[in-house]
Amino acid sequence: MNLSFQVEKEKLEENLKEAWKDPAFVELVQAYHLTKEEILKKVTKLQDVVSSKKNCENCKGLYECKNPLLGHLLVPKKEENMFYFSYQPCKYKIEENKNRKSEFDLNKEARMKDIDVTDKKRVKVIRWLDHFYENFDFSKTQKGLYLNGSFGSGKTFLISALFHELSEKKNVTTEIIYFPEVLVTLKDWDLYEYKMKYYETVDLLCIDDIGAEKVSEWSRDEVLGTILQSRMTLHLPTFFTSNLTLEELEIHFEGKEKDKIKARRIMERIRFLTEDMTLISENRRH
Repeated sequence: MNLSFQVEKEKLEENLKEAWKDPAFVELVQAYHLTKEEILKKVTKLQDVVSSKKNCENCKGLYECKNPLLGHLLVPKKEENMFYFSYQPCKYKIEENKNRKSEFDLNKEARMKDIDVTDKKRVKVIRWLDHFYENFDFSKTQKGLYLNGSFGSGKTFLISALFHELSEKKNVTTEIIYFPEVLVTLKDWDLYEYKMKYYETVDLLCIDDIGAEKVSEWSRDEVLGTILQSRMTLHLPTFFTSNLTLEELEIHFEGKEKDKIKARRIMERIRFLTEDMTLISENRRH
């Protein structure tokens, strides 16, 4: 028997021995009528399921979420001869998604003629958007916008309005993505390559609510880092909305490991791609 295989098998056996001490783990495997071989193959994932469920028991909201994928539980599924795992949104995430859908429906209809120009705090941003629209040209290298500011101030609506005008009148392909949800979608490896290539090459991309996601090396370096690097290389305008300033976003990207170098690398790409503006205004979601 291969030595490394033997070592790995012994490690799994040890994990299983420890897992059996947890009544919740025992209850889980009994509920799905798993064989010892199935349990041994999936012991780490099964432990993650138990941990995920426990994290949710006394959670009071997304701001307290301790699960690796914000607002999602890891759940097992058994269908015929297949036993696998998937991510399921918690009740707080479902509620947030409902709110985002109603906001998305509003932004879907956004037009520049509908922008409220009476708020003086928005004048600078509106002028920037007007200038970008008037001067947009595929042959030019143009920076996008990093628009940070207060919750509900209309950041996404403003960029949606710009994108719709460019799409309709200048035949530009545009995409606005909510980054935390994109990370969930990209967990489906069948979609990963197709989705990533699209985000890397669409004419105009807006990454909405950057900084709201949980940071991992995969989400920061492999997903976001790859998208930004490709768009830098192709000179494609890229936009961001966030409740965080650039300085706060850099701290966010350091993650639990406090990896300043990798966080700085992401921020260099964002700064290269965008101009930084702040929008502090009334909460328009009311």
